[in-house]
Amino acid sequence: MEIRYDTHPNDAKHYTTDRLREAYLIDPVFLKDEIKLVYSHVDRMIAGGALPVEKSLALEAGKEIGTNYFLERREMGIINIGGKGSVKLDGKVFTLENRDGLYVGMGTKEIVFESADPANPAKFYINSAPAHASYPTVKIEISKASPRRLGSIEQSNDRTIYQYVHPNVCKSCQLLMGLTILEPGNVWNTMPCHTHERRMEVYFYFNMNENTRVFHLMGEPSETRHIIVKNEQAVICPSWSIHSGVGTSSYTFIWGMAGENQTFDDMDGVSMEDLR
Repeated sequence: MEIRYDTHPNDAKHYTTDRLREAYLIDPVFLKDEIKLVYSHVDRMIAGGALPVEKSLALEAGKEIGTNYFLERREMGIINIGGKGSVKLDGKVFTLENRDGLYVGMGTKEIVFESADPANPAKFYINSAPAHASYPTVKIEISKASPRRLGSIEQSNDRTIYQYVHPNVCKSCQLLMGLTILEPGNVWNTMPCHTHERRMEVYFYFNMNENTRVFHLMGEPSETRHIIVKNEQAVICPSWSIHSGVGTSSYTFIWGMAGENQTFDDMDGVSMEDLR
């Protein structure tokens, strides 16, 4: 498991492009027949992916977590962006089609990922946050997620936000997780932008062709920076940073949050006049 330490916004102002990417970009997210995870010291969020192709993959705790098993003191959200697959939790098997999600509560010991077809493997995107209580595991198809239609074609941001791990759908300790789909011809995911000092966030971009790029905007509103992101890369967004993006074409992204509250609309809006 890779470790990423937190940074002060005053330090980030002086980062080069390479240093920004080293601190905040997660690449790769998926490796064949591996579970690739990044442990961020920003609210101790863990983000990454499991790509079982020719074998099943068991998720185990390591020295970085310091517990007997991965979810001894954590909870986890999973969204499958690949082919049909399954997640076995303490002997119970959950089948996940493309864009099906799963909330896994604290205390689950056995976690095993498997693909139904090696030629079209499942891609399990994972977010995990510390937990203080155990809530039931819930399978969340996209049809059962809570949708919010936002934006407009005139603003190039017509999109639907599907809330998977959210109080409207299931109970969790602090983890929030969902998926946003931009309509064809739309490229902005959040503008005007915002921060939320009470929560960090991780964006995972996918459903992009080889030449599509997203210009992910970050930094303090008065000191913005950007990271150019391609398909199936993720960006860690500290609570002090804006998190917005514009693509060369439409795309889909998964967002995951952890922090003080679960109030989705608890945002500190940024005026366009204040962006620099």
